Amino acid sequence: MNKILILVNITGLIIGISYGLHGPILPIFAKNIIGASYTDLGLIGIASFVPYMFIPLFVGVLLDRFNNGFLLALGSAINAVSIYLLSVANTVPEIMIFRIMTGIAHAFFWPPCESIISRYSSDKNRVRNISWFTMFFVTGFMIGPLFGTILLEQADATYRVLFQITALVLATTMISALMASRNGIRYGHKRLDIASIKEMKKFPEVIVLVIFYTTSFGVILSIYPAFLDDSGLSDTDVLLLYFVFGVARVGTLALGGSLARRTSSTLIAATAAISAGLAISVVADSIVMFAIALLLMGFGFSIFFPLTLEIVLRRTKRAISGKIIGAYETIFGMGMVLGPTLGGLATEWFGVKAPYMILGIVGVGIMILAIISRKRLESGRFVTE
Repeated sequence: MNKILILVNITGLIIGISYGLHGPILPIFAKNIIGASYTDLGLIGIASFVPYMFIPLFVGVLLDRFNNGFLLALGSAINAVSIYLLSVANTVPEIMIFRIMTGIAHAFFWPPCESIISRYSSDKNRVRNISWFTMFFVTGFMIGPLFGTILLEQADATYRVLFQITALVLATTMISALMASRNGIRYGHKRLDIASIKEMKKFPEVIVLVIFYTTSFGVILSIYPAFLDDSGLSDTDVLLLYFVFGVARVGTLALGGSLARRTSSTLIAATAAISAGLAISVVADSIVMFAIALLLMGFGFSIFFPLTLEIVLRRTKRAISGKIIGAYETIFGMGMVLGPTLGGLATEWFGVKAPYMILGIVGVGIMILAIISRKRLESGRFVTE
């Protein structure tokens, strides 16, 4: 594997570990220590992803002009600071401000990594390389909760200490990012042309699928841990369930190249798996049932990203790939904002099981759309000029 790709994968692994260390615990910390309601949890989730609706457009333009490694290092620095600040937060507004910083930082992490991988991959191995990068990130996200369990249960660490340790872990990614920057990851000096993001209009079915996927994923990241807590599960149980979630995601991503051969069929199966996992969550009454739900959703959430991105990139000129990645990630951010918004409100208005019931029903409709649009959901012809 190319040295640059190795460095990017290492960066993804470490950032995944840091996210896994604190991500599942943050909603529980906010609810039990700060006193946040489910509406507050939704607002915290919104704060995390609102920047991702806009910043990727800006970053996408920068990707085609500046050293992508430097942009990645900048994102790592902002991310480490934002998570460290959680350790001193005492109110919901403070947490929201710090999560806005995290959202900005994430926009300087994921798009540069995608851009670097795309430019150091051939058309034949791009899905595999993006899947492997995502797998490294998800592996970290899977390992992180285990480390978190050890720190909370064995080392008797508090939530705030956990956030501080997470920040230190995340800060180490600046090393691999700066090492990558020495190789001059740059793609010319084109004029700023934000209008090229209109290329995304060519993919309405992909946009609908991605919004469903990210809306559901946003709920799982921002609301679901508190739902598990209210269902009587301990902090350790929650972290172990997210480890199971990670196992499913890693296993799926390891097969990313093979699954890409039947793009439309795989996306239909992924939508069905997410819907089934959401439905099981509504009736689950034990850790085993929740584990089954997260295994199904782990498969669906993992394969959605590399396949939908591949559909877009294979039908887009390489010359504007950075801007298209920024536009794609903006759609991603819209869904991630929508999820916590609807999840928090639905929980307050209709009960803790409402978000999963609603999204499960919507998922059936999305699956029907995917079946109808299966020809347009194949990865399509190559566009390289």
